[in-house]
Amino acid sequence: MINLKKKSGKLFLIPTFLGNTNPEDVLPAGLLPRISHLTGFVVEEVKTARRFLRKIGYLKNFDEVVFMELNEHTPDDTIFSYLNDVEKGNDIGLMSEAGVPCVADPGNKIVKLAHEKQIEVIPLVGPSSILLALMASGLNGQNFSFCGYLPIKNQEKILKIKELEQKSKKENQTQIFIEAPYRNMQLLTSLLQTCQKNTLLCIACDLTLPKQYISTKTIDEWKKDLPGINKRAAVFLLQLLN
Repeated sequence: MINLKKKSGKLFLIPTFLGNTNPEDVLPAGLLPRISHLTGFVVEEVKTARRFLRKIGYLKNFDEVVFMELNEHTPDDTIFSYLNDVEKGNDIGLMSEAGVPCVADPGNKIVKLAHEKQIEVIPLVGPSSILLALMASGLNGQNFSFCGYLPIKNQEKILKIKELEQKSKKENQTQIFIEAPYRNMQLLTSLLQTCQKNTLLCIACDLTLPKQYISTKTIDEWKKDLPGINKRAAVFLLQLLN
């Protein structure tokens, strides 16, 4: 008997802006043609996703577009239905609130499910604040670890900083982490109080934006020149050299 089952669609991983910037400054010209046919999107926040799509020139009527939210409030059992249309042969897109999907972002859940269902996953090129910061830091880009958010409680945070600092020295590995913008200065204070004076710290803020700031200094040098990073999207990179 001939198998007439329809071929599955594809899951496109769509990069977005890191902030208010011109599309042509951070996104490849081929992005829009790759996704202009899509009528279904998995997104962190619908309003932000619509604004992004309009800014890059997406022309479809949003009344005919399906948006499925995937964020920290989405129950895991809800996600299983998000790929139903893909299994019927329709392509959909996955986008983060900012930057590339699945990096410091919950989108990996839908991608993992796509692999389990043998659905083709297509990552598209775009800005990642983590990789851009690493590129510009001058720290080891051949051996690095992204650690996400450090603990909020002060004592736990100090222990984690010490652990990362020693790991960076022992393994010659750059340690990368982020923080909620309103807690940037608290994290910086903890770093300056905890790390050895010759530990290198890179602070990269507002990447790809006009007010972009990137600087790498020793802890001792940072103590003499505190940056204004409060409430700014920032990436921190740390390495204690041998």
